[in-house]
Amino acid sequence: MERFLKQGKGWRLGWNPQAEVYKGLVGAEDWAMELTEAELRDFCRLLIELAEIMTGMAGELVEQERLACEASSDLLWLEAEGFPHDYTLRLIVQQGRCGEGNWTSEAVPELVRAAQLPGVF
Repeated sequence: MERFLKQGKGWRLGWNPQAEVYKGLVGAEDWAMELTEAELRDFCRLLIELAEIMTGMAGELVEQERLACEASSDLLWLEAEGFPHDYTLRLIVQQGRCGEGNWTSEAVPELVRAAQLPGVF
C-alpha cells in the first residue's frame, strides 16, 4: 500500500507505510493524531460498524429521537451521537499514549466513505 492523505471538509485520513510506529493519521481541520497500523485498522473497522448501526436504527426511532452508539477494541473507543442520518463521532485512543478527537456531523459521511475505499484497510 502506498502513502496517502485523504481529506475533505472537517476530516483527514492518512497512511505512511514507511513510518516506523505511527503509520496512520486521523484528524479534523484543527487537530490530527498519528495511529499505529493496528489502531488505524480498528478505527476504520469500528467506524464502518457504527455507520451501519446508525443507519439500521433509522426505522426503530421516532423522527426526533437521538441516540448514542459505542464501539471499541482493546486499542480505541468510538462513539456516534445524534440522529441516524446526522451524527457526530468521537474517538479515544486507549493504549500507550492517549488521545481524543471528534468530527462534526458534516464531516462524518465523507469520513465513513473514505474509510471504505479500496486501499484503506
